[in-house]
Amino acid sequence: MLLNEMFNLSGKTFLVSGGAGLLGSQITSAIAEFGGDVIIASRNLANCQKYASEIEEQFGVKASAYTVDIGNTSSVDKLYEDIKSDHEKLDGLINCSGFGKKNSWESITEDDWLFDINISLNGPFRMTKGAFELLKESKGVIVNIASMYGVVAPDHRIYDGDKYCNPPSYNAAKGGIVQFNRYLASFLSPHGIRVNAISPGPFPYQSTQNENPDFIKRLGAKNPMGRIGIPHEVKGAALLLCSDASSYITGQNLCVDGGWTTW
Repeated sequence: MLLNEMFNLSGKTFLVSGGAGLLGSQITSAIAEFGGDVIIASRNLANCQKYASEIEEQFGVKASAYTVDIGNTSSVDKLYEDIKSDHEKLDGLINCSGFGKKNSWESITEDDWLFDINISLNGPFRMTKGAFELLKESKGVIVNIASMYGVVAPDHRIYDGDKYCNPPSYNAAKGGIVQFNRYLASFLSPHGIRVNAISPGPFPYQSTQNENPDFIKRLGAKNPMGRIGIPHEVKGAALLLCSDASSYITGQNLCVDGGWTTW
């Protein structure tokens, strides 16, 4: 089988939660570039609609936008009702949504903790549960976006102040995603569904880079490649795991982190 056939996503449809965000937009773009239709969903419908229009214009695929709050079961249920009504099938789910409250260990409250876990861990559970029947029919794929901090602990020396702190709830949730990913790979395998994860390293927003260059310098110096990531650098890993090029890969966590987790 030729590589261009293995990576070709024509005729397939992928749901990308958070598909217009910093890394989600890159994953959406990678899928569309190789012929896949995309469903972009997040709380910000206008942002999703805008990006869907750009994707259709650039790549000539079908791109649709929906609103969803992954922290709310009813909202997730409504999303899948709409998808089943509007689309013939679903070939892949990329769980890329996630946000939380910025807290240090000292400042985080129990309510903050529960809020973050609900979004970053329970949210992907809801999205996966909702997609299950559709993915059974297509023998599809799931890609969970975890984090290097689901694998290793953050170095407290890098962070300064409440604005640039690292919440304990984020690390706990992403560690949960890594293990949830393994569980799904095992128990969904009888249905022909492959499940893998990507653990991005440091991909700070441009605003953070502008506001705190000293923090960015410390962040980049932490890993073997000596720099932060550029958002498009997640595209190759996403395309691999969404396509038949990874047809014998499941249960894996691919770290796109400049080598951060090697030491």
